[in-house]
Amino acid sequence: MYNQKALVQEVPIGIEYRGKTSYRLSHKKGFNIETTNGDVSFFGFPEEEDFRLVGHIVNLTDKYIFDRTLMYNYIGYEMARSIGRYASRCQFIELQLNDEYLGVYVFMEKLKRDNHRINIKSLNESSENITGGYILTIDKVSVGDAGIGKPLSYFDNNWDDDARYTVSNSFRSRYTIFGNELDFAAYGPPYHAQQYLETYFLYEYPKEENITAAQKAYIADYIDDFETALLTDDFNSDVRTYTDFIDVSSFVDYFLINELCRNVDAYRLSTYLVKDRDNKLAMGPVWDMDIGFDNGDRIPMDDWVINYNNHVSNDPWMMPFWWPRLMQDPQFKAAVKVRWENLRADKLSDNNLMALVDATAQLLKDNGAVQRNYAKWDQGIGVNYDDAVIELKLFLLERTSWMTTTIGLF
Repeated sequence: MYNQKALVQEVPIGIEYRGKTSYRLSHKKGFNIETTNGDVSFFGFPEEEDFRLVGHIVNLTDKYIFDRTLMYNYIGYEMARSIGRYASRCQFIELQLNDEYLGVYVFMEKLKRDNHRINIKSLNESSENITGGYILTIDKVSVGDAGIGKPLSYFDNNWDDDARYTVSNSFRSRYTIFGNELDFAAYGPPYHAQQYLETYFLYEYPKEENITAAQKAYIADYIDDFETALLTDDFNSDVRTYTDFIDVSSFVDYFLINELCRNVDAYRLSTYLVKDRDNKLAMGPVWDMDIGFDNGDRIPMDDWVINYNNHVSNDPWMMPFWWPRLMQDPQFKAAVKVRWENLRADKLSDNNLMALVDATAQLLKDNGAVQRNYAKWDQGIGVNYDDAVIELKLFLLERTSWMTTTIGLF
């Protein structure tokens, strides 16, 4: 952390700002870093070249802070790893950039195809087997190379770029968020009146500049076949066909972790989907929990995040029909119930969750990182760190209690 005196590693890197909405809202910016001389190990992580520096959102103009505990992403990813799912490895650091102290950040792995990250088969233009691997995201659009050469002031207000879906960067679901067939053309202008009905899948791997027409057709058809099966299966019978297309256990775990964390960005934004070669579609890894937990109050404590559409009506990015439909299936709900009961008896017990929060808070407090961070970033907002940690713990206890009661009725 910041009070470390000895130089332990020196590596040349490239660095850039990161984030879309978070970049615009927060005075405490996030960064992408890439090592310039090949793969490097930091903090004992497997060697790679792409990493993220993610801080909490601090808006000094309007005087608000998301995640006063500094730990939402960290503990969410720790939970996912504890139940056997890959999530970005994380290390708390204090960042000094160009001689300016910037506070507490989480140094984390970029989600990408790699043997130690999203471990799927490579897929290039010459691949004869086009069944995988693919990484898709449901998310806002990244400006990418179109932003090269633009001044930083452009990125302060480039809201339209978030919704600039094109045939090059994405494909659209055939169905609305309610499971009806769409009856208007894809790729409308950003924030058009019917955008809230659409779900787009962005090409994460292979990237849009590398994915072939045949690969695009394959993965779009695969998603369409899954969606159609999910919509048309008779849940009053014992027969399921949608399970031919998805790794159900990954969907169950993704649901449970994001619901426990009340991650209001899950499912509809910051959402990763992976299809390995000759395997089924899997959900995850989990990502981006900075407006979850006790900050995720767009969703009541006693409701599922997947019911987002019942609470929010004017968001361009709404909840895809997948999740409410899955929760109509007694077989899926039974899988959720068994998994939750097992996790609550061990990995996600109250004792383990409280211990995780306490140990993380103690780490940040004992070496003075909390005090130094808020000396930089409080500026009249009025942060009581101990109270924030207590509120997070109370949230987790209340959320797990509600989930246990509700799932017990499945």
